[in-house]
This record gives sequence, C-alpha cells and structure tokens, in this order.
Amino acid sequence: MSVEESTSAPFYTTSDTNKVIATFSVVDYVVFGLLLVLSLAIGLYHACRGWGRHTVGELLLADRKMGCLPVSLSLLATFQSAVAILGAPAEIYRFGTQYWFLGCSYFLGLLIPAHVFIPVFYRLHLTSAYEYLELRFNKAVRILGTVTFIFQMVIYMGVALYAPSLALNAVTGFDLWLSVLALGIVCNIYTALGGLKAVIWTDVFQTLVMFLGQLVVIIVGSARVGGLGHVWDVASQHKLISGIELDPDPFVRHTFWTLAFGGVFMMLSLYGVNQAQVQRYLSSRSEKAAVLSCYAVFPCQQVALCMSSLIGLVMFAYYKKYTMSPQQEQAAPDQLVLYFVMDLLKDMPGLPGLFVACLFSGSLSTISSAFNSLATVTMEDLIQPWFPELTETRAIMLSRSLAFAYGLICLGMAYISSHLGSVLQAALSIFGMVGGPLLGLFCLGMFFPCANPLGAIVGLLTGLTMAFWIGIGSIVSRMSSAVVSPPINGSSSFLSSNLTMATVTTLMPSTTQSKPTGLQRFYSLSYLWYSAHNSTTVIVVGLIVSLLTGGMRGRTLNPGTIYPVLPKLLSLLPLSCQKRLCWKSHSQNAPMVPKLCPEKMRNGVLQDSRDKERMAEDGLAHQPCSPTYVVQETSL
Repeated sequence: MSVEESTSAPFYTTSDTNKVIATFSVVDYVVFGLLLVLSLAIGLYHACRGWGRHTVGELLLADRKMGCLPVSLSLLATFQSAVAILGAPAEIYRFGTQYWFLGCSYFLGLLIPAHVFIPVFYRLHLTSAYEYLELRFNKAVRILGTVTFIFQMVIYMGVALYAPSLALNAVTGFDLWLSVLALGIVCNIYTALGGLKAVIWTDVFQTLVMFLGQLVVIIVGSARVGGLGHVWDVASQHKLISGIELDPDPFVRHTFWTLAFGGVFMMLSLYGVNQAQVQRYLSSRSEKAAVLSCYAVFPCQQVALCMSSLIGLVMFAYYKKYTMSPQQEQAAPDQLVLYFVMDLLKDMPGLPGLFVACLFSGSLSTISSAFNSLATVTMEDLIQPWFPELTETRAIMLSRSLAFAYGLICLGMAYISSHLGSVLQAALSIFGMVGGPLLGLFCLGMFFPCANPLGAIVGLLTGLTMAFWIGIGSIVSRMSSAVVSPPINGSSSFLSSNLTMATVTTLMPSTTQSKPTGLQRFYSLSYLWYSAHNSTTVIVVGLIVSLLTGGMRGRTLNPGTIYPVLPKLLSLLPLSCQKRLCWKSHSQNAPMVPKLCPEKMRNGVLQDSRDKERMAEDGLAHQPCSPTYVVQETSL
C-alpha cells in the first residue's frame, strides 16, 4: 500500500529539532545499523555470486527465474514506503477508520493486473514496460512514455529519501544527513552491483522488518492500555469507528465510493503499468508465477492496512489514557506516529531502533526499486535502440553505472529537497500526477485497437496538462487561501508512496468550511479520483484524435498488444447467446497476416516453450512475440 499523503504542515525546518522527547540509545543505533549491514550483505552476496558470469538479463530481470513468494513480497515493499508507515496511522488517529475501506479497492486493483496487464506484458517478452508502447504504437510514443516516467521518478525519489529522515530528525534528534547518506549509499551499492535479484531479496528482508516493527508497536501499545478489546471500545465511544459513507459526491475527501472505486485506478497506476512493478512480474520464472505473485500481494496489502489502522487506534486509546506532551500537541501530523513510538518504547532499549529500522526499510525498498527501474528503462529504451551493437560486457558495465548514477542523483535531489520549503509538497505531488496519464496511455493501446500513435501522443500530453492543472491548482489555491486548512476533501498531494499510493493525505484540520465554487470547486476534487480523471482524459482525447485521423487504417498492428475485451466478456455468456449474437472476434474481423514469424501463433503470442526454442534457433530470440502484422479490411 503506497500512500499519497498530503499535510497541512508536512515538512519541518531544522529548528524543529529542539522538539526531542527521547534520544537513541547505543542499542537502538546497533539495531538500526544491523538493518543497513544485513541489507548490504544480501546485496553483495548476489553481486559476488557468479561475478564475471552475469548477463544483462540477470542484472535487469534476475534472469527471469524468480519465484512467487519473493516477487510478491517485493511487490508489496516497493510501494510500502516510510510515508505510508507514518501517514496511514495518523489518518486513522485523526479521522477514524473510513480510510480502511481503501482495502476494498485492492481486489480489483490487483485482479485486473493479474488477468489483463501481466499476460500481455509477459507474453511479449518485454524488459521495459515502455517497449510495449513501441510495439503497439511507434518509437516516439515509447520515448515520450519513458521520459515521463524518468521525470516522475527522479523528482520523487530524493524527496522519498529526505522526508522521513527529516521527520525522524525532528522527533528524535537522529542526525538528518547521517541517515540520508547512510541509506542512500548502502542502497546505491547493493542496487548497482546486485541488480534486480539483490533488490528483490533485500525487499523480502525489509518487508519482514516492516511487519515486525509495526507488530511490536501494536503489542506493546495495546498492552499498555488494557488490550485490543479496550482499544476498540475507546475508539467506538469516541466515534472513531466509521460506518460506510455512501455519499457519491466526488468532491468529498473520503467516501466508500471514493476509496473503493477511485482507489482502483490508483492501484492500477502502481500495480498495472508502473515499471518498478512490471519489472518484478517479468522476472518471474513463468506467467503463472507472475499472476500468483500478484494474487499473493492482496492478503499482504490487507494485513499491512489493518496493522496501520490498529496502530492509529492504539495511539488514540493511548493518548486518552496518558497526557500528551506540549511537543506532541504542537506536532505536525506526519510526526504523530514517531512521537507516539518514542513515548511508548522509551523504556525498552532496542525497540525504538527496531521501529526506525522498520521505517527506513520502507525507504530502502522504495528508492532501490526506483534506482533499478530507472536504470532499466534508460538502458532498454534510450540507449540500446540507438547502440544495438553493445557487447554484453559493456552493457553490464553501463547498466551498473546507470544505477549508480541514479543513486547519486537521488542524494542530490535529497539535498535540493532540503531547500525547497513550501515547494516540496508540490514536488511530492508530481509522482501521483503522472501515474494517471501513464495508466491511460497503456489502457488506450491495450483496449482500443483503433487508437493510433498521434492519438496516443496528444492524449498523453492532454492528460499530463490536466493532471498538473488540477494538482498544482489545488496546492496553489490552498497556499493562497487565508484559511490554513485545506479544502474539505483534503485532496492534497500524492505522496504516492512509494512509488504511490495509499494515501496519507491525512493531514488536514477537521474543521469544516463552506463549499468552494467555480475553479475552487474543481480543485477540490478528491485526490483518489485524480488517477481516474486523468487516465480517462487520455483515453477520451486519444480516441477522438485517432478517429479523426483515420485510426489504424493502413498501419501495422501487433495483435499480441491488444487485450480482447469484448470477446472475453462475451465468452462468459452461455453458448446459445454467443451464437445468437453472431459475434466475430477481433481476429475474424481483421485477419492478421504474419510477415515475420512462421511459427504457430495465436493472438500474436507464442504458445509454448518449443515455439520459443525454434525462434531462438532461427536467431529471433530477442523478438519472440513481436511479429509484424498488416490489418486487412473486412466487413462484418
């Protein structure tokens, strides 16, 4: 669960460091250091294992041999950032359990990638998700999508490293730049040298640390206040346990519809088309393993969401029994969980260090995924197409250099973030703003065979324009308002965790305001509908432009890039109904004439391993599923 968080006072100046209610003991530093040492050891183990025999495929895709369990835990860790760990409990503490209904979106948000996106991507034998855009449209669309993704991740990753370190420094006095440099350097080394396999296995370790750290807080906190039953009673008495809010107004911050359905689009932008996640699917040893790993994320996400909710409820019950310090009462919402943990565990040496290890496990898993995915798309989409003669040795060296370079850029962005001030929230918002339009671009290509390259380019640019208009407009309107609190919906930025998503947009005063009008009303759209709105904009504009420019008539179309939505839906009907409708599938209406591959194909996809072996023998191993087809006009 990634968290898109926004706060009324999300970041802190160095003057906040005098608000220290507890300090780290030697044991706490040892526990935190163990996280870094073990993460580095795991990465170096995979880097040194087989040194000199590594291939580009092993470095970028773990040789496509990863199992279901490590991939699923890595998928979870990638967007379970420190922002989510800090933000979700604060959301529950301040506004109640309405946020928990976001878990309803996980079902469709993971089911659709498992049965739509993964089969298409996996059967095309891709390395970068943006290779799909060239197979479906053309090279220009691929480059535009890649550049958009790089912009999104470069802006985000430095802030994702800096913001939790700043919060920790403000609460505990933990040295700000020591934590930033330690995390950045360790992550840089094991990501650059070990590749995706090292990233996935360190994600597994860090996921376990995250769960352990949160579990300790729940157990100790509930014991201090009289048990989980008492926690629930206190929350119920103070109306913190929310019912189902069925208000369909998209301008209301959190309702059942907003969380359960708006959240689906947010999930799809992360788990459907984001390169960091697609790369993990493609590293699986088989398509079935990739689908199962996506399934396995569902219960893990639910457990993570429930643990965050429980921490929020335990924190509420704790401060109904014990008095807050003046520092805690004045703390920004982002700091609430850290203040609570340091207060709760101050007499238990080692446990504060465990929670900090939990917090920074979220940061490590997020930024390592960013380094690796950025290196992959840069190598596959921007370098290899122009330098196809690169030797394996040079390609490996270049891939590692790119990962290391992006690590240095991350540290540079963290330094820049320290000087951004109020602009920092806008920088964080960019991550979420870009996710929706990219989702729309992939859906346009996958579900609408008539969409053409011009429609894709115009649609994406329009979607990005709309996303930045609404997102930046919302931030500016709040900053220029005389009232400190954000709009009623609280739809601030998308601190899409981690890679984005869940939403920690928690941080807004609970006071109500009169409903905004005009553009202010438009800017108050709930943040959970942003992805849906922006992706729909891309699809609608892309279809209109495509139809006005002749669609795909006279152009080549690879059927493996199309997901047959109507045939799939009609296949669910009884056979008698299908015959009555006289439905002709896409392949019947537009026969595909292969011009490249003589192998047995169906829907443009090789059917079994024997086909792939024959392709390899013919020297076509790098294009197993990208034959060129010509669409022939036929009548219904």
